Amino acid sequence: MGVPEVDPLKEVGTYVDATQWNELIEDPDTLLIDTRNDYEVAIGKFKGAVDPETPTFRDFPEWARTHLEKKPGQKIAMYCTGGIRCEKATSLLKHMGYDNVYHLKGGILKYLETVPDEKSTWEGSCFVFDQRVGLQHGLSQGEYDLCHGCRNPITPEDRQDPRFEQGVSCPHCATTLSEDKKSRLRERQKQIELARQRGECHIGTRAPKDLKPDEQQ
Repeated sequence: MGVPEVDPLKEVGTYVDATQWNELIEDPDTLLIDTRNDYEVAIGKFKGAVDPETPTFRDFPEWARTHLEKKPGQKIAMYCTGGIRCEKATSLLKHMGYDNVYHLKGGILKYLETVPDEKSTWEGSCFVFDQRVGLQHGLSQGEYDLCHGCRNPITPEDRQDPRFEQGVSCPHCATTLSEDKKSRLRERQKQIELARQRGECHIGTRAPKDLKPDEQQ
């Protein structure tokens, strides 16, 4: 986060199990904050969560200093994908003087794995940093793709946009990518298509969990 004095090994908020999370965040006195980056929040978040609209996690401390009211007793719940970033965020808020700070143990992924759909307060998909892009309840894959040009999630609507080019660019980056990068991505996409025609799986189309150990390096 770029805040040297914050150490989650020394002080963090209270861990809340996925099975107890709904009770905490449905309390009207709880302020719920999503600690992830803006492109992650764009495809899914918990109902009623505040989106800081931060491009990177390093922007979160400044957002917290300028947007949170100075109420030490405020009950604040935070979450992230796997439970690491929100743990650091609670350490930051404890350092800032907030006493009642909580975070989701195991993150969104544990919640989606544990809490049944009919009892869920999660809306949308959970962004993950691999070719699955977005996961839903039961950790099933959602409907999103990943833009190879800017690494933003691509919605079905984005694919209908005339600026979308499969494997190259999307509406978010079509006008900002250099021609050199577009050329390299077009060549990569060509190799993917050729591999598909041969009945093979191009290494760039597989999620990390599907790769052999020597391919993951």
